Amino acid sequence: MIWLVGNKGMLGTELANLFEKQGVPHVGSDRDVNILDPKALADFASGKGIRWIVNCAAYTAVDKAQDELELARSLNASGPENLGKLAASIGARIIHISTDYVFDGSGSRPYLESDPVAALGAYGLTKAEGEARLLAACPAALIVRTAWLYGEHGPNFVYSMLRLMGQKEELGVVADQWGSPTWTADLARAVLHIIQATSSSAAASTGIYHFTNAGATTWHEFATEIEKLGREFGVFAKPCRVKAITTADYPTKTRRPAYSVLSKEKIEKTFGIKPPGWRESLRAFAETSFKPLVKN
Repeated sequence: MIWLVGNKGMLGTELANLFEKQGVPHVGSDRDVNILDPKALADFASGKGIRWIVNCAAYTAVDKAQDELELARSLNASGPENLGKLAASIGARIIHISTDYVFDGSGSRPYLESDPVAALGAYGLTKAEGEARLLAACPAALIVRTAWLYGEHGPNFVYSMLRLMGQKEELGVVADQWGSPTWTADLARAVLHIIQATSSSAAASTGIYHFTNAGATTWHEFATEIEKLGREFGVFAKPCRVKAITTADYPTKTRRPAYSVLSKEKIEKTFGIKPPGWRESLRAFAETSFKPLVKN
C-alpha cells in the first residue's frame, strides 16, 4: 500500500490519478492529516499496511517564505522528518520531493546530487534542511529533486503565461535564468517506476536523485514555446510578442538561481529512467490540457 501525502496538490493529484489508472493500491491525505503531528500520522497509518510513503506536501510560496520562515521550515523540514521517523518505525520506504532551489545557481554544468547545497533564500534553505533531517531520521529514504514544475492540476508558469498572453500584445520574460521545465505527468511516472523497481531491502537505491525533463532552456525560450503552442491549439488568436528581459528588470524578494539545470545521469543509471525532452513533453501537455482552455 502506498500512502500519498499531499494528494490534492499539482503533483499529488497527478500521482493519485496515475495510481488509480494503473490499479496501484494507495491511500491519500492532504491537510486532513497534519504532517506536523506525529500522532496523527501514526494513527492514519495504523492498520493500512503502508509499504511506501510518497511526500508531495510542501510550502512552495518562494517569496512569501522570506516572511514566513518558521511556517516554511515546519512544512518543509519538520514535516519530512516526522514522515521519515514514521517510515522507519513501521518498516516503510519513503520518497520525498525536493527542489533545484537547494542550489545557488552559480554553477555552469548540470548539478550532481553530490554537489554541496547553498540555497539563496528561505524556501531553498528549508527544503535543504528537510532533506538532511529526513535522511537522518530515515537513512533508507529516497529524495527526488525536480525543477520548473508544471501540470494540469495546479497554478504554474504555463497557465500563467497562457492567461497573460491572451490579454497582452507583449510580455517580458527573464532570459538569463537557465533550467529544465518538468511536466508533472513525467515526474509521476518516474516516481511510480522507482517504487515498482525498488525492493524494500535495496540499499543501493537510497539517497538523492534528480529528475526533470531533458534539455536546458531559459524562462524566455520556455515562454516563447508556450506562446507558439497557445496559438497552434487555439487558446488565443492574436500573437503575443515575448520580449527577453534580465533578472534585474524583474526583481523579486527572493533571488532565483541563474543556473539550476540538474544532472539526470544517476537516475538513468540506477533506475533506467530516461526523461523526455522538455519541448516534447510541453507539446504532449498542450495536446491534453490546452483544449479545455479554448473559449468557444
